[in-house]
This record gives sequence, C-alpha cells and structure tokens, in this order.
Amino acid sequence: MEKNNLKLTFKGGAVTMLGSEVKVGDVAPDFVVLGGALNPVKLSDYKGKVVILSVFPSIDTPVCATQNRTFNKAAAGLGDDIAVLGISNDLPFALSRFCGAEGIDKVTTLSDYRDLDFSSKYGFLTEPLRLLARGTVVIDKEGVVKFVEYVPEITDEPDYSAALAVAKGLV
Repeated sequence: MEKNNLKLTFKGGAVTMLGSEVKVGDVAPDFVVLGGALNPVKLSDYKGKVVILSVFPSIDTPVCATQNRTFNKAAAGLGDDIAVLGISNDLPFALSRFCGAEGIDKVTTLSDYRDLDFSSKYGFLTEPLRLLARGTVVIDKEGVVKFVEYVPEITDEPDYSAALAVAKGLV
C-alpha cells in the first residue's frame, strides 16, 4: 500500500499515512468491510442515500466512544435518507459489544480489519499502528464525495457540525 501526503499526528508524533487520499469532488470508491455478523458490507449497499463515514481508531478509547455517541445522537434526527457508518479496524465483536452496551442504534459500525479495503481506498491507515486515523467523509446520493476531514491530531474529535451540515444540505 502506498504512502500518501497527509500530515497527521498521534499524541503529537507524526504518523505515516497509507492509502489513496480522497478529495471533495471524487467519485467515492466502493469498498467492502465487515458487519457485526462478519457479513460483507459495501458502500454501494447504501446507493441512493447520503452517507456519512465516521472513521475512528478504536471504539475502546474515550474520544472514539464520544464520536460514536455524538453521531448516534445526531443520526436520530437525520431521517432515512442519511446513513451514518462508523468504520474502524476494531474487530466486529468489539464494535457490537460497545454498541449494545451504549445503546448505539443509529450508527452502523463496520470493521476494516480483515482486508483494509476501505483504508487503502480512502487513505486513513496509519503506519506502524495499523489503526485508522480519525475523520469524516460525506458522500451524496450520486456517490460523489462532498466533504472530507482528516483530523490533523488523531486524538482530537472531528468537526461534527461541519459534516452534519453538509449531509443535511444534500437531502
């Protein structure tokens, strides 16, 4: 997997980013990740919907937990035309455990751990940690990227309001 030009830090230290960086205006690459039952889930499964990709390193950290709670709360008021997908390299079992314990029912959590298909196509993989960086991507109903945020310091929260504003403006 090739290196990209993103300049991100993790706890203040520079990390090497791998995969292809996506930009506003790109056609969103389709990808395959795993759902809670180890079932394949593709971006194309959400064709015709606005999709918010909420990307995070690990559900078992405070900032990642907050990110999923925040998007879950927001998703409750978004309607059926917007899907929020939470993606990390956590095992599907850990994601399901967290969502069950926290009542996360509006964000669909998905795992890229097996094939790194999402991270290779969207540029979120950190080296050498093999965790995903933090960020958001908003994709319109036609499959075009309309918003991208690679959070510069991975331990910081994303700009929820910016991503949600773009998504709401697309329906």
